[in-house]
Amino acid sequence: MRLDYSRMQQDQLDGDHGLRPEVIDRLTRRYSEVQAEVATRREGGEYGFYALADQTETVAQIETFAEGLGQAHEDVIVLGIGGSALGTKALLSALRGPGWNEWDDEAREYYPRLHVLDNIDPSIVHNLLQRVDPRRALVNVISKSGNTAETLAQYLVVRDWLEDALGEAAVRHLVFTTDPESGALREIATRESIATLDVPPSVGGRFSVLSPVGLLPLALVGIDIGALLSGAAQAISQAAGAELKHNPAALFAGLMWAADTTAGSRIQVLMPYSDRLREFGAWYCQLWAESLGKRLDRQSAVVHAGPTPLAAVGATDQHSLVQLLMEGPYDKVVSFMTVDDPGCDVPIPDSPDLPEAAAYLPGHTLGGLLDAEYQATARALAEAGRMNLTLNLPDLAPATVGELVMFFQLAVGYAGVWYGVDPFDQPGVELGKRLTFAAMGRPGYDTAPPAREPASMES
Repeated sequence: MRLDYSRMQQDQLDGDHGLRPEVIDRLTRRYSEVQAEVATRREGGEYGFYALADQTETVAQIETFAEGLGQAHEDVIVLGIGGSALGTKALLSALRGPGWNEWDDEAREYYPRLHVLDNIDPSIVHNLLQRVDPRRALVNVISKSGNTAETLAQYLVVRDWLEDALGEAAVRHLVFTTDPESGALREIATRESIATLDVPPSVGGRFSVLSPVGLLPLALVGIDIGALLSGAAQAISQAAGAELKHNPAALFAGLMWAADTTAGSRIQVLMPYSDRLREFGAWYCQLWAESLGKRLDRQSAVVHAGPTPLAAVGATDQHSLVQLLMEGPYDKVVSFMTVDDPGCDVPIPDSPDLPEAAAYLPGHTLGGLLDAEYQATARALAEAGRMNLTLNLPDLAPATVGELVMFFQLAVGYAGVWYGVDPFDQPGVELGKRLTFAAMGRPGYDTAPPAREPASMES
């Protein structure tokens, strides 16, 4: 993986915008302090996701489980939301391609289809249960706390669906991934002898894709989870660099912080030039937003910190967002992701009836055109004074994708130090949860106050 940040610097843009040389110097001088704080907080029990790179026993357990069950089922259904689902969707798409479930059994090498129900929209749940044979389905229910309202509701619906077809045998089609000791899912699993995997207590949900949360579903569809973790270990090794320029995760975090706080670029766009990384953008948005969007800093001062992450994909969004990126406010920075070897390419054929205006296309490939469009977009943004950088990946093999995931998790951990906020809590979502519990009549919660009459206009 290679990080090219030259187009973040003022002297590589239009001379008026971008990071000034003294800003880069200030990041470099502060790096030792940032690295020391991360080390201290790791020793104090924070940054638990570092340990996910070393899970030899867990990997062996999951691979044994997957070998016994994966090809015994036609479909795997994951029930989860947020960090219990977004990472799995991102890695499935990156490693198996966006159309995995559309391939026939032989093309999938008889690995199951993988469906991730990451919302409670009744139409989506209903339609999936209409399509899947419960007798040939394995259901993985994922909630770190074991008490997530959306996931428990999904579970009750799907459990009823399984029991209608299988009776008492329904429990053999369930596996829970949850807290090792507490929560409703743990209680149900203990009472009914349902298979379980543990979510490490020190790992928050949005950092958990390289834990059993993501490893089990990915192993079930034949992905080399050991290679994923070897890539993650590589990212951690690079993060030990004594100089900022040798620590790409800390450097990326520092550049994003500086773009936000010194150059007013509070909107941070992740734009991979690969459809296989389209879902990765949604995972990145949760990681960045929930970790860095904080009202208070670590000294309890009100700061209302945090950039706004935005997901895009090239070349699709050259025909939508790029107009805004080029000519709108100077409040955005674009992080491109490119892939040297996507695994395949498609030549553009010639045609005897081709109009002269399209004659330049034959002899090239779709991959070549995609790369040319990335190069042109990055250069055009720079010439317009718009900051951008590029994270270049050699391929989308499991080790590379594991390194990519850990890179961004490390980056957000460093960004927490640059911003001075706790990147591992999420107090802003708790009020909404409490009001939901109250509205649904959960014991121990007051009745939610009546909603204000919404402003509306009728035509």
